[in-house]
Amino acid sequence: MAFRLVTLNLNGIRSAANKGFLEWAAQANADCMGVQEVKAQHEDVAGRFDTVAGMPGHFHYAEKKGYSGVGLYTRHEPSDVKVGLGDAEFDAEGRWVELRFDKPGRKLSIISCYFPSGSSGEERQQAKFRFLDIMAPHLARLKKTREFILVGDVNIAHQEADLKNWKGNQKNSGFLPEERAWMTALLGAAKGQGGLVDVYRRLHPDTTDACYTWWSNRGQAYAKNVGWRLDYHLATPALAEHAHTAAIYKDQKFSDHAPLTIDYGFSL
Repeated sequence: MAFRLVTLNLNGIRSAANKGFLEWAAQANADCMGVQEVKAQHEDVAGRFDTVAGMPGHFHYAEKKGYSGVGLYTRHEPSDVKVGLGDAEFDAEGRWVELRFDKPGRKLSIISCYFPSGSSGEERQQAKFRFLDIMAPHLARLKKTREFILVGDVNIAHQEADLKNWKGNQKNSGFLPEERAWMTALLGAAKGQGGLVDVYRRLHPDTTDACYTWWSNRGQAYAKNVGWRLDYHLATPALAEHAHTAAIYKDQKFSDHAPLTIDYGFSL
């Protein structure tokens, strides 16, 4: 049994396609692929990007053109599709698509989610905090009824090992004490209280420079590997236990993020 799950922030699906994303996806052999920052509308995707690597896609588009948006491609027919969180502010921004693969005796979801960035200013940072306030109880409720893996750009580097210049970024969005504490609360409960698991860190607890999935376009951040780990697989403990291999693909650059692929020992 095997299940390969990919996450990638595209920073625009049209831009990523021009940089070889479609060709890479065709040989990635994924069972599901979550994408974020699609930056497109239905009319841009239909007939061109609605199927990738033979996998039909399901999307949550932002109301604002050229902004946000998430998708989830799958080889397996879902039993149900949930689009949006049920929150007007963030559903307008296209941040959540959930595919359910339910069978008798099993309830399982794969989710593609894009957390807000607060780097453009205080207004967006406060929106990010509001999103976190909504997300924690939403995930807690979901976990009471089903197993799931959430993949996506969380826009938080959790620990010092998750970014190159941690000392200089302690007052910057993505590494603020409040954001890191939120992640700690989300993950720390996994040690006996049934919280979520950071699957990459479960497999690679001590990795530093090789763990980054995002690099600023400023300066020579990519060339010098001055990166951040912002892209995650967050899984319920039972599913996290099945994870056995993780890989960050850096041979080609489709966006300012790199694809994170994790193989699990279960099947849909």
